[in-house]
Amino acid sequence: MQESITNNEQLLHFETKLEDGDFAFVEYRWHKEVLVIMHTWVPEKYEGKGIAGALAKFALEYARNKKLQLLVYCPYVKGYMKRHPEYDGLLLAGSE
Repeated sequence: MQESITNNEQLLHFETKLEDGDFAFVEYRWHKEVLVIMHTWVPEKYEGKGIAGALAKFALEYARNKKLQLLVYCPYVKGYMKRHPEYDGLLLAGSE
């Protein structure tokens, strides 16, 4: 699986480099002081290995540690949050 996940602030990605040099990532944007989760991408040959879940957890923990509110457009991260209700308090009020 992945070595480590980092915040690539230039590309606005939480990303991990994969064995073949490719990347998997969660793409985000900023809207004022709100972290907006846009999209999760994992190369097809790496699907089913827990990489997307690890990226989603990293993004949510980042928001929690920085005391940020979230807007989530990414269907994968929305689904992850439904399975992990401990992150519910991060969502911007009214955005559920």
